[in-house]
Amino acid sequence: VAFHLSVTEAAAMDPQQRLLLENGFGVLHDRMVDRGAVASAGALIGVYVGIENQDFVQILVDGPPSVYLATGSSLSVASGRLSFALGLHGPCAAYVTACSASLVAYHTARRGVQMDECQDAVAAGVNMMLVPAVSVAIGTAGMTSASGRSNTFDAVADGYARGEACGSVSLGPDFRATLGLRGSAVRQ
Repeated sequence: VAFHLSVTEAAAMDPQQRLLLENGFGVLHDRMVDRGAVASAGALIGVYVGIENQDFVQILVDGPPSVYLATGSSLSVASGRLSFALGLHGPCAAYVTACSASLVAYHTARRGVQMDECQDAVAAGVNMMLVPAVSVAIGTAGMTSASGRSNTFDAVADGYARGEACGSVSLGPDFRATLGLRGSAVRQ
């Protein structure tokens, strides 16, 4: 089974964790980072994940008991699972900061490479909406946009639009040249 997971464990695992495994592996594979060589060399590759949604907890609680309830639904386990599955030895952290989680993960990954805390880093973000309760509550509170669009800091802003996605980038030593980014910041 992929990533050395049993069928039972994979079934009790938040789909967000499965997406992170596939996406994180994919971004390193695209950069031709060999998984076996990384694991045996003990390379310091950090994993920084922005994740917020905990819908899968409700699905697990309503389902049959599982020994994987704690790991399958934990947001903090998501980054560690990726590090463990790929044999990475760098910093590892999950960020739960609502809508900014992916940006905070990217900023921290970028700083980790700049400060030589790791030679390379995977910055990833994931959000999946698996049960309707949160969307219904947010809509009832009037927080969602009637137009279905987020118009942040615009005069026509009327709420925000919820969305699902998973994405990741690898920030190796050459990331500044390839991405053309001069900086990043986290502010309130």
